[in-house]
Amino acid sequence: MLAVNYSTIREKLKYYCDRVTDNQETVIVTRKDEKNVVIISLEEWNALQKAARNVEYLNKIDLSLADVSEGRVITKTMEELEAMADE
Repeated sequence: MLAVNYSTIREKLKYYCDRVTDNQETVIVTRKDEKNVVIISLEEWNALQKAARNVEYLNKIDLSLADVSEGRVITKTMEELEAMADE
């Protein structure tokens, strides 16, 4: 992880973008008043987004399993489901 001030990034943007994409570096751009930003590759961004979606999905599964274990479910036979579909 690199920390670089805003002026340096502005002067050498291509260099730091190449470091991010070619070397999987993360660059923190330091700015006044702690308004820092982070530069990561699109690949890394997509991986982070996928991980976040996976966590949400796993949380939903946990909630569903809790519903089942606490009896908050409705059980239907296949015949009942088919009859509902025909309605």
